[in-house]
Amino acid sequence: MELTVSPLGWLEMKGRRLACRLGRSGVCEDKSEGDGATPVGNWPLRAVFYRPDRVSRPMTALPVRPLTPDDGWCDDPAHPDYNRPVRLPHPASCEKMWRDDGLYDVVVVLGHNDSPPVPGKGSAIFLHVAHPEGKPTQGCVALPLPDLLTVLEDCHPGDSLVVLPVSEQG
Repeated sequence: MELTVSPLGWLEMKGRRLACRLGRSGVCEDKSEGDGATPVGNWPLRAVFYRPDRVSRPMTALPVRPLTPDDGWCDDPAHPDYNRPVRLPHPASCEKMWRDDGLYDVVVVLGHNDSPPVPGKGSAIFLHVAHPEGKPTQGCVALPLPDLLTVLEDCHPGDSLVVLPVSEQG
């Protein structure tokens, strides 16, 4: 199954259309670290992480793992752990996965720039919880928590999220 994301901020699956948030710079076909854009492409749904102190284990056929306070994601293009999960503290720049703002209460790791990671081509591209005030992401795709949990119920290994280019607006 493919989840399709339009550059206008709609996620479609199985005939349902849900409003989603994209990167503050829109979508791009040539992703660079820190550009704030959501990368265009077909990204496999790799795994789900969740905050067990805030939400129940999501119902999904995807691999699921609870987050811990020492979970991080390396975003330093010069480090060998770039675009990989790491344990904190870590010697390189990393994004903290155990966030106070709730955006990572449920996180789906997307297979963007991970096989193998190319330094500088973007890291930590996730499908995660949308900001309650509707703010854009730093390059991810975000849904309100109830919508994200509903989407995950139908997801299986081998499914992907397709981000369409501007020329294919929907």
